[in-house]
Amino acid sequence: MTSLQSAVRRRRAVAAAGAVSAGLLLLSACDKPTPRATITVGKDSVSSEASCYNDDDKALSTSELQSCIKDKDIESIKVDPDATVRFGVDPDIADKGWTILMNGQPLVESSTKTYRTIPGSVFFNAQYGASGDSTKVSIQEGDDKKVTGLWNFTFKKDS
Repeated sequence: MTSLQSAVRRRRAVAAAGAVSAGLLLLSACDKPTPRATITVGKDSVSSEASCYNDDDKALSTSELQSCIKDKDIESIKVDPDATVRFGVDPDIADKGWTILMNGQPLVESSTKTYRTIPGSVFFNAQYGASGDSTKVSIQEGDDKKVTGLWNFTFKKDS
């Protein structure tokens, strides 16, 4: 083997090691993804990471929650009032308990299950605080005393 071939191999090895190191550095700089919440209506579904999430198990502040509930960059799904809406959450969310909110107000009792269903008509019923053909639905992790995550979705009436 010539010294030229040896030098080329060393450069390739150094370049490969550098690429691996750079990749690991980038991965370590990334935030850990939050648990996901999924909404399914018929054959359609949307899934999202949290608008706000505190993975060190500390409560989100009231100002953080107010900001998160107003988040505009959220997933939306069409909901036929005659359909069943299915809510699914990662076990990490279920373990802490979660509540479905409609326009910021609790719609149901807290649950530790990973799955719940609610009739689609509820989300467009004025009796439950709905108005118009669009409703903001949130999933709140934790209880009113200690909220650690919030996932937001927009439901659009599909009739």
